Amino acid sequence: MKKKLLCCALLGAMATATSAMAQDFDNRWYVSGGIGGNVQDDDRGTEDSGFLTLGLGKFITPNWSLDVEANYQNPRLKSNNDLLFSQYGLSVDSRYHFIREGSNWWPYVRMGLGYQKAEEEFNNFPSPNSPGQREDSFLAANLGVGMQADYDRFAVRGELGTRVAFDDTSYVAPDSNSFADMLISMTVLMKLGDLPAPVVPDAEPVVQTTCADLDDDGDGVNNCDDKCPGSVAGQAIGPDGCPVPLTIDLKGVNFDFDKSTLRPDAVVILDEAIAILQKYPQLKVEVAGHTDSIGTEQYNQGLSERRAKAVYDYLTNAGIGADRMAGPNGYGESRPIDTNDTAEGRARNRRTELNVQN
Repeated sequence: MKKKLLCCALLGAMATATSAMAQDFDNRWYVSGGIGGNVQDDDRGTEDSGFLTLGLGKFITPNWSLDVEANYQNPRLKSNNDLLFSQYGLSVDSRYHFIREGSNWWPYVRMGLGYQKAEEEFNNFPSPNSPGQREDSFLAANLGVGMQADYDRFAVRGELGTRVAFDDTSYVAPDSNSFADMLISMTVLMKLGDLPAPVVPDAEPVVQTTCADLDDDGDGVNNCDDKCPGSVAGQAIGPDGCPVPLTIDLKGVNFDFDKSTLRPDAVVILDEAIAILQKYPQLKVEVAGHTDSIGTEQYNQGLSERRAKAVYDYLTNAGIGADRMAGPNGYGESRPIDTNDTAEGRARNRRTELNVQN
């Protein structure tokens, strides 16, 4: 009956155990020591008894462990409690652990083979050599299921299993060729040494940052070359990082004689000026018109004002805010940039400018 119950328990436990992702692989050696109860096979005619184990093992893969384990038990015969039945041996057992990621406890199954020795006393009366003793060695097979709780330095196993001893020379049960004992045990495993230190990936090389890589005021000139590190956004900046006076020369914005209407070729140039103003939204400009010296001073003054107004209106219609533009102002012939004695010089003087105010 005990054998049938044990088989059902083992099959049920193995059917309900499910594997999960393996944790990190701890392959340290460990020593183990355990105590348990040995429910003896009825055919052997011995009392149930306790037993002791001592072993050495390690995990050989993330899920498989391998143990070499010695055991000892010393039950008494039911027919005569003065007679002893000692059994001890050595086994090699593998366990498959259904490790669960994030948990330090899990189920496992055990399978193993061993070599057992029995020392069986029996009543040999009236022989003067009574009690007699039988000594024999034989193979044994282990099968079991259990739970393991694992910690840094130690682990604990609780196990239910069976050991089938292929003993065919028993004095009490001469017709039997094997005995199946049920084993219930608790084992403590002490791990040897420390876990290896985690592998730290090589640090990325530190890139040395110099002033040539920095532009603290965001003016487009690196700190090494910037002689004016406090530039304000939107200012026109020279190669040394300092603000520079800026005139957006609208050379080519020409008008027909005695007209203030923009010509198509002038519109192209004004669109380029609009792009500059959009790029520097902080810029404020004066719209200024100039003429050459041909004509009266009064006439040229009015002409420069009308032409400056035509440019001003084009810029505002293109979305340049009036708060960013001073004027329109006409300066007539008062501010020449070239001689008025040649046609080329007079052409240069007939200009419209956007003079930066900040």
